[in-house]
Amino acid sequence: MAATLTKSSARKVRLPKAPSGEPAKSARDRIVESAGKLFYAQGSRAVGIDTVIADSGVAKMSLYRNFRSKDELIGAWLADVNEGYWQRFDRSIEPYSGNPREQLREVFRALAERSSKPGYRGCPFLNTALDYSESHHPGRKVSVKHKQTLAAKLLRLCKQLGVADPQALSRQLVLLVNGAQATAGMLGPSTQHEIIRAADILIDSQLKKSAKK
Repeated sequence: MAATLTKSSARKVRLPKAPSGEPAKSARDRIVESAGKLFYAQGSRAVGIDTVIADSGVAKMSLYRNFRSKDELIGAWLADVNEGYWQRFDRSIEPYSGNPREQLREVFRALAERSSKPGYRGCPFLNTALDYSESHHPGRKVSVKHKQTLAAKLLRLCKQLGVADPQALSRQLVLLVNGAQATAGMLGPSTQHEIIRAADILIDSQLKKSAKK
């Protein structure tokens, strides 16, 4: 079957209430939760559908009622991750509304902190894009869109900052983000936190060019 990410497979569902008062997880959510945990820890190529079924506790028929293929499941998992990522992103910079310099700093402070934590295994979008080069793969589609959104959000902040070349600065900052995500866990927390200073240097360079005009 075609491995395409459909709206029905990626959208959230309204969950019934469990007796405890907590939302009862649907079969779909249990599948995505298990798959995401396994995909992130081991790599989506290495994890088979049977492993996801065993971990989630759902029947194979239930999995294929929700997802037509493993590729579609990968796309749905990343769609959920993407939604949560941007909610956290917007929430973290909101206290600095009207101050694009501090909003940019917060982006890199948060990344340095997040990527220094035990268990951080890099960016799931970068990891998936490296695993699946086919442009039509659901996971790669979500991953490319995620990075495009990151570039757009950083460009908006760079424009608000009034730097000489916001396009160039935003591209450089995207590269910093990707580099920090790719090297996380390899060189230690002190190296990860250097991204904050590196971003400041790039931003200051552009601001100095603007001041000379």
